[in-house]
Amino acid sequence: MTISLPAGKFPLAALTAATLLPLSMLITAPAQAQEDCERGALADIYCDEDGDMVADRPDDESEWANPDTLIFAYTPVEDPAIYSDIWQPFIDHLEEVTERDVRFFAVQSNSAQVEAMRSGRLHIAGFSTGPTPFAVNLAGAVPFALMGSDDGRFGYTLQLYTHVDSGIDEMADLKGKRVAHTSPTSNSGNQAPRALFPEEGIVPDEDYEVVYSGSHDQSMLGVVAQDYDAAPVASEVVERMAARGLYDEEDVKIIYESDRFPTTSYNYAHNLHPDLVEKIEEAFFSFDFAGTELGAEFEGVEKFIPINYAEDWKVIRTIQEANGVEYTPDNLEE
Repeated sequence: MTISLPAGKFPLAALTAATLLPLSMLITAPAQAQEDCERGALADIYCDEDGDMVADRPDDESEWANPDTLIFAYTPVEDPAIYSDIWQPFIDHLEEVTERDVRFFAVQSNSAQVEAMRSGRLHIAGFSTGPTPFAVNLAGAVPFALMGSDDGRFGYTLQLYTHVDSGIDEMADLKGKRVAHTSPTSNSGNQAPRALFPEEGIVPDEDYEVVYSGSHDQSMLGVVAQDYDAAPVASEVVERMAARGLYDEEDVKIIYESDRFPTTSYNYAHNLHPDLVEKIEEAFFSFDFAGTELGAEFEGVEKFIPINYAEDWKVIRTIQEANGVEYTPDNLEE
């Protein structure tokens, strides 16, 4: 089953309605299956003849999308309304460069975000680190940028926090404790701990009880309130929380930190018209963070930098492979 809306402008309410459909209904639509082609791990509605691990643009130019209104979504966050305002300077810049109307779509979950791009209702999106491979393989997302510094550095770390009064000082102290992971598809909030913690002598679900909080924000606030004994979270999220005064840094401590991972990827839908893609990329790479709310929110970020999914997400795919992750709608909806 698929949904069809006229090309060009359409109400945001229609987009929201489209994303309410189960992801499995959208992904398995047989009428859209491609002929036999090279596709790797991509869903069978996409092809990857050039081997870059992302969906190719359709050969048939009539299938290229060139909407008058572009829908942009940032990864699910605790308070979407705040981020709608924070992203407004970039939205204005994107409108100016593309000469299109741009709407900010506040998504409520990773699966809803993937559904929206898969169904053609979302054109540009920031997908969290862990869900990015799901977006690539299930929704035809093409990662092309992420936030970084002028010298090309980017990324974040997995940090394991506990309350200063928890009595937990090292990894071994987690045994028998209640630890908040964020969600099954999250990289730093679940996949990375499951792949990396055993090297430290601690196996999640065996040595400690895993409780899913739903988000990095909730995990961190739960540690502060001592609802959880500890929580693995993304460094960039807790840094922003601290900057907004959402918790007192003196109430918590870090007992583990990983090497750096790539952060949120910015993607366009694989079937966008190439002229439009060129303008979208121009908007991202010409945006100046300095003096904007976006720059203030993402401290230390100075610009968007180009990325290569096959190379820059290799460590993430390796972590997910170690966890037996398969890129299916059911796994994303967990």
